[in-house]
Amino acid sequence: MFTGLVEEVGRVAAMAPPQMRITATVVLEGTKLGDSILVNGACLTVTGKKSSEFAVDVVPETLRRTNLGELGPGDPVNLERALAFGDRVGGHLVQGHVDEAGRITAIDPDGDALMVRFQAQATLMPYVVEKGFVAVDGVSLTVVECGADWFTVTLIPVTRANTVLGSKKVGDRVNLESDILAKYVRRQLQGLSPE
Repeated sequence: MFTGLVEEVGRVAAMAPPQMRITATVVLEGTKLGDSILVNGACLTVTGKKSSEFAVDVVPETLRRTNLGELGPGDPVNLERALAFGDRVGGHLVQGHVDEAGRITAIDPDGDALMVRFQAQATLMPYVVEKGFVAVDGVSLTVVECGADWFTVTLIPVTRANTVLGSKKVGDRVNLESDILAKYVRRQLQGLSPE
């Protein structure tokens, strides 16, 4: 479980599926083999570690559902270590189970912030509600508006400065995760509760 508050922006050192290596500093503190690290919103297991780099496996399902397969050496990635019990949860509860990769369709100034519009599959949108939560490349964000296959969020200056979202442009693909509670509520309301 994660909070969606990015701890640092790392860089891809190498991308050769089934393995990706990432340079980092902050997220390596206290990290050991087998720990989980959120990489652009995808929960990945640390399979190797050096003083300034860690390795993760990227399996075909991860590559199908995310934008990680599009990354190459030098590309920035949002990083967050798993939440420890007793820590404050300043964002939202993020699982790191990416639902799909969406696309940025508009970026417009909104005072000191930017209003960003994302296109998503219609199948994701029942779980996205105004003033609800969505994780974009692992960043916990509040939904401003939403439609049948789109939603908007506001990016404040600190988010732009401390995450990869600050360098994104129209047309870029991003990893999307909706609120797990919304998924369970919808399943219960549909009468499909597991036995």
